[in-house]
Order: sequence, then structure tokens, then C-alpha cells
Amino acid sequence: MRLAGVVAAFAAAVALSPVARAQSGPTSPSSACSQTFAAGVAAQKLTSGNRERTYRLFVPRSYDGRTPLPLVLDMHGSGGTAERQAGTSRFEALAESEGFAVATLQAGAEGNRWNVPVTGDRPDDVRYVSDVIDHVAVHVCTDRTRVYATGFSGGARMSSLLACRLNDRIAAIAPMAGLRWPGPCGGRAIPVLTFHGLADPQNTYDGHVESRGLEWLESVPDALAGWARHNRCDGDAVLDDPPGPLSTLSYSGCRAEVRLVRVDGLVHRWARDEVDATAAMWEFFKSHSL
Repeated sequence: MRLAGVVAAFAAAVALSPVARAQSGPTSPSSACSQTFAAGVAAQKLTSGNRERTYRLFVPRSYDGRTPLPLVLDMHGSGGTAERQAGTSRFEALAESEGFAVATLQAGAEGNRWNVPVTGDRPDDVRYVSDVIDHVAVHVCTDRTRVYATGFSGGARMSSLLACRLNDRIAAIAPMAGLRWPGPCGGRAIPVLTFHGLADPQNTYDGHVESRGLEWLESVPDALAGWARHNRCDGDAVLDDPPGPLSTLSYSGCRAEVRLVRVDGLVHRWARDEVDATAAMWEFFKSHSL
């Protein structure tokens, strides 16, 4: 199937979903604002948990200082950087045409790793992400009901943790190559769209890599099932496997959508050739709000 057809079909499925219709709606800013900010990329600094942290902020040229922008939080893989992740996901180019802001975050632990699974000897990255949301809103008029999280590999695991710990602030998540179920999780049901390559040798689809520690035991279907339980879905996952490299594993009757896009032959990288994952993520995100 052609890439445009895949994205269009996915967007149509989201638009027809009862869950999507229930959660979508007009922009609802928390308060009126008037904040000018130069378009393009700007390096940002803030203090979070008594540590100086950084992130990369992109604002589209269409920003007028008054209309609240949706915000996508984008997180790099283990050992990566915000700059490399921006080049990998290409969310900024899409944000320019679609009119949303992107905060590409930077892990603070040694080796540029996110604090997930959470340990006490590394920076509090959940607090950091919450502080980034507030920091962006100080400078850019932000629609706080439309804040979304994605990430690759370690950043995907981090976005999974945010769905658990910050689901009162994050409207939906779309992890790439690293969905986890970091439960038990309280709070609201949260829409989950995830992508994973069936040939990924790093974050394996089937999990159970005992030689690498407990965090590598969980399979992607097991993680998806954890989110399905949290979102109170009905029954078991249903596999839709048409001809071609893409198949989906999804649940029905959920309070919020839970869906996995599986990519045959995809190794440990951001899906682009088989499907424009960035565009599909945005179609998913813009159908959901708090």
C-alpha cells in the first residue's frame, strides 16, 4: 500500500472511532494569553529538581501569539540527543505545516539516558517533563488540553511512563520501538498508539531477553495488554494483517484507544519508508484532547 494511502486509512479509522469522537473537540485553552515568541528553533534552559536542564523548542511561523498551540513532546533514545531526535522524527517540519509546537527533550542522566525504570540515583525525568510543559506555556501560548508525548526506544519507554504518571497533563502517547506498561497506573484512560518493528533486535517484539535485565522481559503485546486493562477494553486483542508490511493489533470497547502498528522487516529505527509514522502519530494526536 502506498504511504499516503496508509496514513489516510489510519486517519479515517481514527476519525470514525467512537473513542476518538468522544475525546476530540474544539481547542480549550486554560486561559487567554498574549505571548510573542520568535518562530523556528530555540534552545531552552530551566531548573528542574535543582538541576539545570535543557530542551529544544520549535514554534511554527503561523504562531500569532494569541492562538493556543498544541504541543508535542519528543524524546530521544538512550544515548541520543534532542538535536538528533529532531532530525530522526522530523516532527518540526510537520509542525511548520500543521501549526503546533514541538519540545524535543534531553535526558539528564549519565550517558543521556532517561530515568526509566525509575531509580533514586538519577534525575526525576517525570518532574522535568512536567516542568517543561509549564516552561513552554510561560513563553508560548499553549493549549494545555492538547499536550502529547512520543519518543524512540528509551524515549518510547519514557513516554510510556508519562502516560502512567502524568496522564492528567498528557492527552495521548505514541511511542516508537519501546512501548512499556509501567503499572500499576492510576488516573484516566489514555489513548495509546505505538509502532514496533517485527525485526527489531534491540527492543525485541517478543521480549523475554533475560540476559539484559527485568525491563527487557516484557513483550510488546504484553505491554499493549497492560494499557488495554488500564483503559478497560473488552476482550482480547484483534490482529488485522492485510497484504504488505503493516499489520495492527488493537482492542475494542476501550475508554481510550489502544492500538499497535506492527512493521514487518523493520529493525530498530523510526518507521518512515514502510509508513510515515510521524504523520500517522499527528493524525492520532489531533483526534484526542484532555
